[in-house]
Amino acid sequence: MYTTSTSTSADLLASLRETAPLVQCITNYVAMNIAANVLLSAGASPAMVHARAEAGEFASIAGAVTINIGTLSPDWIAGMKAAAGAANTAKKPWVLDPVAHFATALRRQTVAELMALKPTILRGNASEIIALSGGESRAKGVDSRDPVEQAEGAATALARATGCVVAVTGVTDFVTDGERAARISGGSPLMPQVTALGCSLTCLTGAFAALAPADPLTASVAALTLFAVAGEMAAREAEGPGSFAWRFLDALAAVTPAQLGENGRVAWL
Repeated sequence: MYTTSTSTSADLLASLRETAPLVQCITNYVAMNIAANVLLSAGASPAMVHARAEAGEFASIAGAVTINIGTLSPDWIAGMKAAAGAANTAKKPWVLDPVAHFATALRRQTVAELMALKPTILRGNASEIIALSGGESRAKGVDSRDPVEQAEGAATALARATGCVVAVTGVTDFVTDGERAARISGGSPLMPQVTALGCSLTCLTGAFAALAPADPLTASVAALTLFAVAGEMAAREAEGPGSFAWRFLDALAAVTPAQLGENGRVAWL
């Protein structure tokens, strides 16, 4: 698997704020605005570059690439594959978000082709990870209908089979490289009521991966922990999903490295 670093989530957040890593986000129409704002609020630099004519070239200069298949089209698919291939050539980490990959033949084929390009990190909900590992999930669309606990075995098997880190997000997140694993608690029940926060988390995971390319597990844990802490902070005064959405962006900017390092939300298994 991957070599490990001595960086902690606190170290990585401090580095994120100091260096503002450039992240190429190939994401869906619904997620573009919120994903860019999430990265900016956390301290990273987003670039929504997806066109086939430039996606591969841009991937070579970005710190990391993130690919989300939420809204597919032939040109976007070509751009995704070009970016993933270029990231591999440049030895840059890239993150795959297999949104509802089981729903149609086009999605199944696209994810199979992207998985063959060996993503560094795979981030999805429980239903997506279960289905991708060959199991049967209860989902019919983009929303997960399976609990994270039921996906932990599938995630571990998938990580071992593919060599990538697998992050399963939900009420309590689970992330593994097939050997090490962690659960991250926190966040808020309001988070699933704000569209594209999961897609935005994929982009944020790419930002942390850009800082720790040799340790994508630690990078994933840092991203998940920042989301969990910010979600709790935003929920304290939110009156509903609308006020939570803008408070969440404020919270991402307000979380300090010390808060990330001493939060008690990460349980290593």
